[in-house]
Amino acid sequence: MNAFKFTSSLALAVVLSFVATGCKHKTPPPITRFPNGGMNGNSGDNLGDSGKLGNGNGPVPVGGGEGATFNPDDMAQDRSAFAADTVYFDYDSSTIKGGEQSKLTAIASALQSDASAKLLVEGYCDERGTEEYNRSLGERRALAARESLANAGVSADRVATRSYGEDRAADPGHTPAAWAKNRRDEFVLLHPK
Repeated sequence: MNAFKFTSSLALAVVLSFVATGCKHKTPPPITRFPNGGMNGNSGDNLGDSGKLGNGNGPVPVGGGEGATFNPDDMAQDRSAFAADTVYFDYDSSTIKGGEQSKLTAIASALQSDASAKLLVEGYCDERGTEEYNRSLGERRALAARESLANAGVSADRVATRSYGEDRAADPGHTPAAWAKNRRDEFVLLHPK
């Protein structure tokens, strides 16, 4: 009888462990902040009656700021223009390190010489931390770069931010070196189509 109880308990534990770890959750869409303070994505803010963010007709106002909005997805994107200027962050930090500031200065200079250009800043994290926390941290990293660019003279209404959190890893490894490559901001040059 004791062997039966033990075997039953062991079988139940195995089944529960498969149930608990075997389900992959659907990745939420990235959070995009538009220059006027509006945003889209799945941040949990400004949910309408349908349970979806906004009404599907563009950015959702979340306060502050007037001025023209633009949707980065409606513009021609050049990912190679600032590929060498990826900014890297320390673990669990959204503070831009001194050694990374020269990259932002170069981006600001390029934007100031082309008045039609706009910019998308994408914030990323390594795999450690919850998905929700990493979305938030990626957003803080992107906003830190946007603020640094504004301090360098780039009008904030020319810069949109987006957080991918831990999604879209630059290095899929599970080592400290891989994690360091994944804690980053990438910059996408935008022009009207």
